[in-house]
Amino acid sequence: MSSNDANDEAPKASATYRRLLAYLKPFKRQFIYAIAGMVGYAITEASFAALMKPLLDGSFVEQDSQTSLLVPIVIILIFIVRGVAGFASTYYMSWIGWSVIKQIRKEVFSKYLTLPTRFYDNASSGELISRITFNSQRVAQAASTTLTIMVRDSLTVIGLLSLMFYRSWTLSLCFLIIGPIIGIIVDRVSRKFRAVSRNIQDSMGEVSHVIQEAVDGSRVIKIFGGQETEENQFELVNERNREFNMRETAIRALNVPVIQMLVAIALAIIVYVASSAESADRLSVGEFMSFVTAMLLLFQPLRRLTSLNSQIQNGIAAGETLFATLDLASEKDTGTLELTQPIKTIEYKSVGLQYLKDKPAVLHNVDLSIGTGQTIAFVGESGSGKTSLVNLLPRLYEMSGGTIQINGHSITEYTLASLRESIAYVSQDVMLFNDSIANNIAYGSNKALAQSDLIDACKTAHAHGFIMDFPDQYETMVGENGVMLSGGQRQRVAIARAILKNAPILILDEATSALDTESERKVQQGLDALMQTRTTLVVAHRLSTIERADMIVVMDNGKVVETGTHSELLASDTHYSRLHQLHADDR
Repeated sequence: MSSNDANDEAPKASATYRRLLAYLKPFKRQFIYAIAGMVGYAITEASFAALMKPLLDGSFVEQDSQTSLLVPIVIILIFIVRGVAGFASTYYMSWIGWSVIKQIRKEVFSKYLTLPTRFYDNASSGELISRITFNSQRVAQAASTTLTIMVRDSLTVIGLLSLMFYRSWTLSLCFLIIGPIIGIIVDRVSRKFRAVSRNIQDSMGEVSHVIQEAVDGSRVIKIFGGQETEENQFELVNERNREFNMRETAIRALNVPVIQMLVAIALAIIVYVASSAESADRLSVGEFMSFVTAMLLLFQPLRRLTSLNSQIQNGIAAGETLFATLDLASEKDTGTLELTQPIKTIEYKSVGLQYLKDKPAVLHNVDLSIGTGQTIAFVGESGSGKTSLVNLLPRLYEMSGGTIQINGHSITEYTLASLRESIAYVSQDVMLFNDSIANNIAYGSNKALAQSDLIDACKTAHAHGFIMDFPDQYETMVGENGVMLSGGQRQRVAIARAILKNAPILILDEATSALDTESERKVQQGLDALMQTRTTLVVAHRLSTIERADMIVVMDNGKVVETGTHSELLASDTHYSRLHQLHADDR
């Protein structure tokens, strides 16, 4: 690392830690309780060391009966206070820590829900999961647990050092000699910890990603004999994670004994000087033992404080990753108009789309006009831009150029909530949640739904029959991503969900392409019912499903190359007719 990089790192780390500490502000009362406990704990440490003088001088040297009676009582009181204070500081800082974890996880999860679709196209799901689970705990540890140690042990050190200076300021100066050396070591190690900690977090994301892929793709792995491939892949990321953790352990393991050795040298000098004749003449037995006790008690808090640095650097590195996520721009939602029914017109005007600046555009100057209640089908070879075009309507992606208007207003003028409230969506890859069939169908509804409405939607989607065959009927759990249902059943549940939403605009993205003939027939019946009285955009793989569309839009290389009805396009003997012939030959 260059000196300039190091100079940039320090302010950045400091700013990150201050941002972490800002999460403690809502918990001022609990923090005051914790600080009070820390103060009490620190006082008991110094009090115990101070008690050595009356214990030895009064009880053993002078044989004072009153002191002999009083000292044991004070010892008991000290440890009662110590126990209560220790519990208060630990409990309340832990309470704050888990509250911070909860808050950070909530903020990051909420951010995930508002990030643009393009973000997820380039993100690793395992890494995103690791951020919200693993990283958030490290952040909270830096903001609460380490702060407990920092404050409590710093107060303890101050109290014990004050006692030592009170007993003998000359002996105490030995500690001041070692301080700057320790500070230099801690600064150097801090930079190492941050770098290694970032690598650990990245490698944890890789481990999570490989595990998730193995779980999600278990059937493919088994059928294609990919166990060895997955094991090798996991071994690579797992070993990488182990190596980074061992680097962190090595740095920590070297950091502590080096600092301890420096402290031990100082302690050895103090013992030597304190036991010399000159010092012995000035210190009583009790004073000497009080000083030595304080000196020995200093060792533990100093050790914890030197070890604390690694946890703080871990938290800072984790915080940098989390805050980078929180600082990402959410979906643009600057519209002020509310989109209400009826939907009169949908117009694409010179619409262009480029996902990445260094990649070619996927849509070029698309112009299209759709009237109310029309069914518009989009056909073309894979990669022609069909799905991209319909995904622009609910603003899953932002246009690179042009505009889309609904009822004469750009879709960016409408609030995202009202725009998407007006759109129902059924795709080939149905997403079902690990919940009951009823809750999956009613997903996203903010109003109370009558059971009769739910059943009517399922009957229209031709789903009611198979649902009633399940022992738990509508309360049947579908499993993760609907694994307990067949492909056709999942599609009909998705159609029922779209019917229940009753949105005026419907998008069907190859909703039947993966189904067998019988399942497709039932699903198509549901789709036909769903499409009635709605403005429908259909992305079709099987041309037989869109022959009755009001208009067919043929796309090629991101451009609209022809439009018309099924019969008109067949008669033209161009793109559509050739596509139709190819599909006829496949059948």
